[in-house]
Amino acid sequence: MKILHLGRFLDENNGGLEQTVIDLLDALSEEVSVENLVAHRRFRLRSEVDIFHGWKVYRTASLGMYFSTAFSFPFPFRLRRLYRKEHYDIVHLHFPDPLSCLSALLLPRTANIVISWHSDVIRQRGFLKFYQPFVNRLLSRTRAVVGATPAHFTDSTQLQVLPDSKKYVIPFAVDVQRFDSSDRISRKSRELKSKHAGRFLVFALGRHVYYKGFEYLIQAVRSLPNAVILLGGSGPITGELKQAARELGVSDRVVFTGRLSEEEMLAHYHACDVFCLPSVEKAEAFGVVQIEAMLCKKPVVCFDLKNGVTYVNQHMQTGLVVPLRDVEALAEALRELQEKPALRLKLGRQGRKRAIREFSKESTRRRMLALYRSIVNETSGA
Repeated sequence: MKILHLGRFLDENNGGLEQTVIDLLDALSEEVSVENLVAHRRFRLRSEVDIFHGWKVYRTASLGMYFSTAFSFPFPFRLRRLYRKEHYDIVHLHFPDPLSCLSALLLPRTANIVISWHSDVIRQRGFLKFYQPFVNRLLSRTRAVVGATPAHFTDSTQLQVLPDSKKYVIPFAVDVQRFDSSDRISRKSRELKSKHAGRFLVFALGRHVYYKGFEYLIQAVRSLPNAVILLGGSGPITGELKQAARELGVSDRVVFTGRLSEEEMLAHYHACDVFCLPSVEKAEAFGVVQIEAMLCKKPVVCFDLKNGVTYVNQHMQTGLVVPLRDVEALAEALRELQEKPALRLKLGRQGRKRAIREFSKESTRRRMLALYRSIVNETSGA
């Protein structure tokens, strides 16, 4: 089989969606041919082709980002040319992505289209009124829609036209071995712990954007005098978060690490006592970073978004779940884990077991390939 993914972007600023596409392609490439068509995130007049992790990436020229969407006029034409030339068995889209949605509508009706539904469109409600009819039209032509958890379907307000027969639950792929420690990672982890000797380390990681809720974690640390937040990543509100830490008088206990390399990220996961995902909007529909922390045997604390986030992190099984936007409850959950190392150890061990059982790339690859084959067999009359 030959599969083309439309993975939005692929660059140094990959978010959760882009990383899950990378992990999935890495997993699938061990058995089938996979390629990725993306747009440049920034203004770029040239299209490019290169190899990433052993699979081919096509990057189309772009005028930059507007309303969280790439304006790449060559994208739909590149998609059509590739489809005609390569005869892909499956074209796999990743939503929300208006560019790939509109482009895929130009493909022949015989194209086998699969959509991974990462999240509803949350913030751009005005745009959604224009966009939803195009989504509905594509859904009518789609062979299957994949959600990482059952909540991706039950919680969605934008999949109402989709029949149950097209819904498939396949968790995101995570490379378990990638998060195992090594001598080098262990050394860096010890260095981090030594630097913050005697402090309770809370690690949080993600793009600094409105829905991640990092400001709530910064507020919570005021009630935890012996805690230090290691806040990884960067983004458009980094300056606001730093200002909030200064105004709250906790800037000495909030470490803004910036973007972390692979080794640095792993060292932080292994060094921390607890991982926190304080997201407050349903734009956070899963939280792959929770699985990454679980694989490092770290308990997770998150707000109750009543969606895929709490499908991954289960209260008193892999971590603690607290009421949405409740800073006091968040601080109390962190304090409980600080004061109960045996509970941290128990939840961390249970979390790793769940991550390996439910979210390994082997499990995801097997389920996704089974779906692809069933679609190809059905449409080919085999």
